[in-house]
Amino acid sequence: MSKLRLIEPMGPLAGASVVVTRPLPAAAALKRQIRALDGSAIGLPGLSLRATDDVAAAKAALQQARDADLIVFASPNAVKFASALRALRFARHAQVCAVGMGTARALTRRGVRNVAFPRERQDSDGLLALAELQKLRGKRVALIGAPGGRELLARTLRARRARVTTIHVYRRVPPRYTARQLAALENASAPLLTLLTSAEALTNLRARLPLHLFARLAEGELIVSSARLAQLARHSLFANVHVAASPSPRHLLAAAAQALARHRL
Repeated sequence: MSKLRLIEPMGPLAGASVVVTRPLPAAAALKRQIRALDGSAIGLPGLSLRATDDVAAAKAALQQARDADLIVFASPNAVKFASALRALRFARHAQVCAVGMGTARALTRRGVRNVAFPRERQDSDGLLALAELQKLRGKRVALIGAPGGRELLARTLRARRARVTTIHVYRRVPPRYTARQLAALENASAPLLTLLTSAEALTNLRARLPLHLFARLAEGELIVSSARLAQLARHSLFANVHVAASPSPRHLLAAAAQALARHRL
């Protein structure tokens, strides 16, 4: 009597190498999820994060922001670094806004309630479409994040006649790749998928990776978090670009699984 051979089901990322470009420690949770889907996770940060150089100024600005009409957190990292400087407590009349669900969750974990955030387009454009950010003439707005980046939020809020104070609680710096990280990318098995949520990270990858390794990324499948980033990636010679519904790990990995399924057809 022949025995039936059971075949273990494979996850949607089985056999794929997935490059995570988020900085530490945010990349750790994403890498765990990739492995849970049977993918091989490769850490290749597109940028590194550091605390602000002027801690005293940031603390003073956060203290003044307690009485602002509107407090906007530009990323989960803004929440992390701000809360390390001062407890996140705001006036009752203040409206706290987050650029997306991940940032809103980070605020909730630190005791901030009734956070407004965009449900669909979770980026600066989605945030600026919120009803809470429309009538801002004369209102005091504290924008908490890092210097550089797109600067769309501050520019648009000022155009809406808000009195904007930008509070830099952390800074982004280019990464320094180790020999182990470069070897992991060089030896990664195909198919290769890269997750990307930052234009600055894209610039750093192109500038700091050896040419043949950047070419490996460009020849594979790229998962990005917005149409704007997709356009930038295509200008950087990425041919196979897929746009996720949002920067959240759930949406990035769903788009990666779809891209891999199409790749295998």
